[in-house]
Amino acid sequence: MGSGQKVTEAYAAEVAKAAYLWGWPLVNIHNRRVFMEQLPEPGLLVGIVPAGPPNHIGMLHDYIRPEERVVACPNQDVAYGFGTLDADLGPAVVQVPDFGDRFWVYQVVNQRTDSFVELGKMYGTKPGHYLLAPERWEGEVPEGIAGVFRYDTRCGIVIPRVFLDDTPEDLAAIQPLVNQISVYPLADFDGTMKTIDWTAVPTFGNDDATSGQEETQWVTPETFFASFGEILDEVPPLPGEEAMYDWFRVVLDAAEHDPEIAAAARQAALDADPIVKELFEFRNYGIPVGHHWTTQRSGARFGTDYLMRTAVGKSNIFVNTPNETTYFYQDLDADGGRLDGTRTYTVRFEEGQLPPVQGFWSLTVYNKHHFFHANDLDRFSLGTKNKDLTRGADGSLTLTVGGDAPDDPALHANWIPAPADEFSVYLRAYWPDEAILDGTWAPPPVTLA
Repeated sequence: MGSGQKVTEAYAAEVAKAAYLWGWPLVNIHNRRVFMEQLPEPGLLVGIVPAGPPNHIGMLHDYIRPEERVVACPNQDVAYGFGTLDADLGPAVVQVPDFGDRFWVYQVVNQRTDSFVELGKMYGTKPGHYLLAPERWEGEVPEGIAGVFRYDTRCGIVIPRVFLDDTPEDLAAIQPLVNQISVYPLADFDGTMKTIDWTAVPTFGNDDATSGQEETQWVTPETFFASFGEILDEVPPLPGEEAMYDWFRVVLDAAEHDPEIAAAARQAALDADPIVKELFEFRNYGIPVGHHWTTQRSGARFGTDYLMRTAVGKSNIFVNTPNETTYFYQDLDADGGRLDGTRTYTVRFEEGQLPPVQGFWSLTVYNKHHFFHANDLDRFSLGTKNKDLTRGADGSLTLTVGGDAPDDPALHANWIPAPADEFSVYLRAYWPDEAILDGTWAPPPVTLA
């Protein structure tokens, strides 16, 4: 539609600004896939971040380290895997070992960061091999494939999560399980449960995995429109988006033939970028649930909720669907003051009021860049994984955040260090009960001690 149309700079700028706000997560996933194409085989970036070439994953055998900068808001309750999908390479097989009673979930999202699988303990998934196949693939599904999940975009992301207690015994127990988690092209499928020793995989030296304080910049406004035409080809429009795609393509076509229109589009992306950066702050988006906490209920099933898709993509990309994990975000104390690690705060769960979950829960501290605050305790979160938390005489559980380390050993076990700067707290509820999903339960206030 509209090839060769005249377009004013002002019109191009308005459409380009909308395109940036709409397409930011899609470009993010595209650029991650392009980056992973450089990797020769599954392994670790700088020895700490699981990765692999498209249609493969890398897998950790322990918690993620605080130096990680590839994905904001990492979780230190699970052993992670990470990899990209490329529909142009055909289907990929994902292995599910027998996890027994252990909590696990595999997140698999398309280029819109919407989930297209159900693989996890909450689904009663049986061990075996499952196929992640492009919708356009018309090949034969071989015997031994337990299920097929299809996606309609070029790119996807696969992130296994396997719960791990904070004990040496559980770390040892999880090793045989994680060694059976892998993703590989359908051509390599032979019906057997392949095993990889993830403690012995190669490491690839890319400083982006650990450099700087902020998340790796997967989207840059200066180059956004250089690949945006590819994104429109890689991600088919959802019902009702067809006209919007036409608007975007008219401006892209005009920019290709007119340097001034191209410059206007680039400037529009630069002008829109501060809006995306505002959405990095948890207090600027979400559904209020009391005491300045917010949540969201469209994670990994965003559809046309573009505000939430971009906000989550910027602040804590790769969230699970709400029935798999519900997330609560907090930048403020009970009085509305910005959380600051030079002060001490408490989060008190009354008896019977811990997050109601069938999986696990945790409270994590993130610095102002949404990464772990490195500390001598190597402690970044507390929750189900911890076996030494101290309860009050009345059965309550009080967690302490920030300030100086408590002298009392009982209180020290319940303390999470925070940076002497602005920080955020983040509550995860894996496999939440209905009380969380319907809003009956919400987190208690973060109170200045």
